[in-house]
Amino acid sequence: MNNTELLALLKPEAAMVDNVMRDDLATIESPELFKIIHHAIFNGGKRIRPLLAVLASQLCDERDQSQKTGETGDIYKFAITFEYLHAASLLHDDVIDHADKRRGRTAANVIWGNTPVILAGDFLHARAMLLAGTAGTVECLKIISKATSAMVEAEFLQLQNVEQVDYSKKNYFRVLSGKTAALISAACETGIIQAGGNDRERNALRSYGTNLGLAFQIVDDLLDYLGDSNKTGKATGNDFAEGKMTLPLIHALAYSDPDQKNVLMNLLKSDRKERARNVDTAKEIIQGKNGFQYARNTAEGLISTAVSELDIFKKSPAKNILISLAGYVLKRDK
Repeated sequence: MNNTELLALLKPEAAMVDNVMRDDLATIESPELFKIIHHAIFNGGKRIRPLLAVLASQLCDERDQSQKTGETGDIYKFAITFEYLHAASLLHDDVIDHADKRRGRTAANVIWGNTPVILAGDFLHARAMLLAGTAGTVECLKIISKATSAMVEAEFLQLQNVEQVDYSKKNYFRVLSGKTAALISAACETGIIQAGGNDRERNALRSYGTNLGLAFQIVDDLLDYLGDSNKTGKATGNDFAEGKMTLPLIHALAYSDPDQKNVLMNLLKSDRKERARNVDTAKEIIQGKNGFQYARNTAEGLISTAVSELDIFKKSPAKNILISLAGYVLKRDK
C-alpha cells in the first residue's frame, strides 16, 4: 500500500491514541504547562511510536484477550508513554538547538522561553514513567528506562562528536542507536510483552524496532539536505549548520580528495553562520562522493532486515501494517 493508504488505515488508531492523551493530560492544573504540552503534543505528529506498541501487541491476536492488553490494563494507555517521551525529547532538543520552528510551526521555546519548555519536557518524561510503571509491567518499565537513559547518553555523544569533529561511522551509529532507535525498539518490544509474547517474539520485535529506528534517522539525515523545507518544517541543511555528523557527510569525508576534505573540515570547525552560508558547497561535495546514495542504500538494507524479523509471525492486518510502515520510513518526505 502507498503512504496515503497507510496513513488513512492508521488514522482511527492514531485518533484513539490522541483521545487517550487528551483524557490523561486533562488533569494538568497549571494553565501554562497545559498550553506548552498541548502545543508540543498536538502539532501534526504521526504517532508512529505509540502505534508501533499497539501494532506489536496485535501480532498476538490469537491469544486470550486478558493477555492481549497486558497484566495491568489498556494497551493505548500504555502506548502513549512513547509519544510523551518523544515529545519531551523534541522540546529539549529545540532548546538545545535554539530552534525557531517545529513541524512548520513556531517552536515552544520561542513562545514561552527555555525554562518553561524544559520543565514541560521534564513533566512529560515523569508522566511517561508513571504510565510505564502502572499501565505496563515492571519489565516494560525497565526496558523504557534503559531506552531513555540511552537517549540522554546519545545526546552527549553527539555533542562530543560535533566538538571533536568525529566522523567515525561507529560513533555515528552509537548516536543513532540511542537517540532514535532505542525508543522505537522499546515501543515494539514492550508492545509484544503487553500481549504475552515469548522471548523469540520479543527478540524479533526488538530487532525490527532497532533497524526501523536506524533507518528512520538516516532518512532524516537525507531529508535535512534534500527535503522540501515547507514539508519538513525546518531549514534545509540545518544539521550541517549545527555541525552534526550525519551519514552522507561522514561518507563524503571518508572518500573526498584532500582539497575537498579540507573544505568540509574547515567549515565544520568554523561557526554556525559560516556553515549555514556554505550548505550548498557541502551538499555539492557530498553529492559528488555519492554520500546521499550511500545513505539511501544503508537505510534500505536496514529496512530489509527489519521486515525479515516479522517472518516468524502469521499473516495478520497488524503484520501487514508493520511491513508497510517500514516502507513508509523510506518513502516519507517529512
